[in-house]
Amino acid sequence: MGKIGRNEKCPCRSGKKYKNCCALKPQAAKPQLSSAQAMKITLMSGVTAIQDAALKKKKVNHELGVFFLYATAAGDAWLLEMTDCDCVQVARAGEIMESPIDENPETIEINWSHTFALRDKRFEITAYADKTVQILDDAPAKEIHAAIRRIRKRFSEEQLRAVHLPVKEEAPSQ
Repeated sequence: MGKIGRNEKCPCRSGKKYKNCCALKPQAAKPQLSSAQAMKITLMSGVTAIQDAALKKKKVNHELGVFFLYATAAGDAWLLEMTDCDCVQVARAGEIMESPIDENPETIEINWSHTFALRDKRFEITAYADKTVQILDDAPAKEIHAAIRRIRKRFSEEQLRAVHLPVKEEAPSQ
């Protein structure tokens, strides 16, 4: 359905102009989501979409706030966080991997498995577990570099720092 002009007849067939009829009625209130809740929905839908692309072995790149998601023709898919250069694989060889995302009403926690860097126009990852380094030749390095630049222009340093919660220090064992 197209947009109704204010001076057009109201579609409810009252005979009045839209601006003097249904335009005055309060619209059905949609529940407002907090920005954290909206990001969760968007992030999870983005992860699901990139996993679906990996299942189809379709190359896809998607930028979402401070996140960059990509799938390759080989069926691999990765979720990258651009502020701290963390990443995690969400599909491998066309198979969906268990989601590393834990959500609650207040936060999104992601169990990052790697860090990434762009060196000599190549995408390099380093595993947190054993510090092994890999070059992912099929990663869209050029697009990732461009996304990093866009994110740094779009968000202030203060906003980028606010993406992460402070790490709680554990009390020493006795």
